[in-house]
Amino acid sequence: MSVLIVCYSFPPVGGAGVQRVLKLVKYLPGYGVTPTVLTVRNPSVPVRDSSLLREVPPAVRVVRVRTFEPSHAAKEDARRVGETASMAWSARAAAAFVKLGGKLLVPDPQVLWLPAAHRILARRLRRLADDVVFISGPPFSQFWLAPMVRLRRGAAVVLDYRDEWRMASRSRSSRLEARLESRLLRCADAVTTATSAYRSELCDRHAFLDPARVCAIPNGYDPGDFQRDLPRPGGDRFVLTYVGTVFSLTTARWLIDAVRALHAREPELARLLTLRFVGRIVGAEARHLQGTEALGVEQTGYVDHDRAIDELARCHAAVCILDSAPGAERVYPAKIFEIMHLRKPCLVLAPDGALKDLVQRHGIGEVVAPRDVPSIVAALGRMLRDFRAGVAPLTTAPVDVEGFDRQRQAGAFADVFRAAAVLARGNRRHLLASAWS
Repeated sequence: MSVLIVCYSFPPVGGAGVQRVLKLVKYLPGYGVTPTVLTVRNPSVPVRDSSLLREVPPAVRVVRVRTFEPSHAAKEDARRVGETASMAWSARAAAAFVKLGGKLLVPDPQVLWLPAAHRILARRLRRLADDVVFISGPPFSQFWLAPMVRLRRGAAVVLDYRDEWRMASRSRSSRLEARLESRLLRCADAVTTATSAYRSELCDRHAFLDPARVCAIPNGYDPGDFQRDLPRPGGDRFVLTYVGTVFSLTTARWLIDAVRALHAREPELARLLTLRFVGRIVGAEARHLQGTEALGVEQTGYVDHDRAIDELARCHAAVCILDSAPGAERVYPAKIFEIMHLRKPCLVLAPDGALKDLVQRHGIGEVVAPRDVPSIVAALGRMLRDFRAGVAPLTTAPVDVEGFDRQRQAGAFADVFRAAAVLARGNRRHLLASAWS
């Protein structure tokens, strides 16, 4: 069967949000599915990783179209409007215009790539016979393409939630977006989510959804990323590494407060710690890390995916952060699965919810409430004392991680696509029930 995959974030775009679709494209051909990708030629994104392009199979066609969206640099200028008096008047005016446009565009500024995407999709639907159109968000403006697909008889629509719409949205038009989401979901033959918790929330919030048409397929790890000589931990300092973007939902504020407290209480023990942040530090989060070099805190900035894997491999333990926020109980950072595959002990700062349940179910490590500074201090102290005594920290044997293999998950997506294609042709319940039972 043939599947058109619509995704704004695709290599050479970098970052965690790229991996789900990239690995799907990589492994779908092994399940008898021929993917074609429709994406953006000039995406407005903060990071790029050209090394990821080598994972796209040569036979996969990637169609790239232009967007009218402002560059990421222009968006950053808009964010800084009013923060500096030295900005030229013309620059301030342009940035203010970009900022206003971002507020008016619903559900997100990426809606500006839809005219070109719409044209390509319409042409493809007329000339070619794709069995399925798979649309992965965020950005969720892409879901606007679903009604067009439904106009072509027999073509199935599968909508994929890598994240939650409401958590990804920056719009103030929550009621409008809720109605829009409901309308677009009615165009879907099947829906996939990255967590079971969000699958349940989506079905509860949209009563018209048939639960048999909504399937949770988690993120995961690709064994192919680890088929090389990886560095090993060493040295006379305990390296605790965070890999990923630090933003409001993954704030390092409380962890840094704990490191400061440990230095104040047990300076000799604290000097054994190197806390390394590998990835972007976004906006206001940077201030929490200012002046922390004396505490053993290091920042590498964004690195390519291979380097990120190396940094995880060479640390003594990893740290995974998810702050307490509405909806956080239904999500988990995708990087946790690579930590699991490396069998790397992990300190997890997370509230009650999906991430905590995952960690405890698979024995990944210790979970501490993300804002409980005394408990974080105690956890750091235990790790450092064990390190000083030559004892392995936390646990080094996560269990039952094979189900998160990206190659196996591509097979699950292939099953969903086949079921949705049958559904689109009229046989609506029978195959879906059997495929996802």
